[in-house]
Amino acid sequence: MTNSNFTYNDGGRAASGHKGLTGDCVCRAVAIAAELPYDEVYARLAEGNATQRKSKHTPKGARSARNGIDTTRKWFKDYMLELGFEWTPTMSIGSGCKVHLRSDELPAGRLICNVSKHQVAVIDGVVHDNHDCTRDGARCVYGYWAKV
Repeated sequence: MTNSNFTYNDGGRAASGHKGLTGDCVCRAVAIAAELPYDEVYARLAEGNATQRKSKHTPKGARSARNGIDTTRKWFKDYMLELGFEWTPTMSIGSGCKVHLRSDELPAGRLICNVSKHQVAVIDGVVHDNHDCTRDGARCVYGYWAKV
């Protein structure tokens, strides 16, 4: 994906009164791909973080959604299914990278792609995020949620 396949989109974060940068990529990606208000998604993710069983991997500030979401938790997967998304893994342990963050390697539609330490919305091959995270088309996609 080249820069022509990138659109700046903060998912409504600034419009909802939030300032500065933070680790809310999951919230932004879900808000963009699901076409939901940022605050609505943020509240739901913060609730999930606050009520999940704590572990040594639970991020600090887990009563909010600004410091990250553990997308492997059952509550998050249930939320995505509730929103009408379906998970497609694109990589398994030892398989190597098969799908990159490029329009010619991803299906059309509204996607939330899981890449290294980041979640990003991709709509019909165009990355929607607050920065171009494609690494010039070399970034590996571990899997994606697709709106069905």
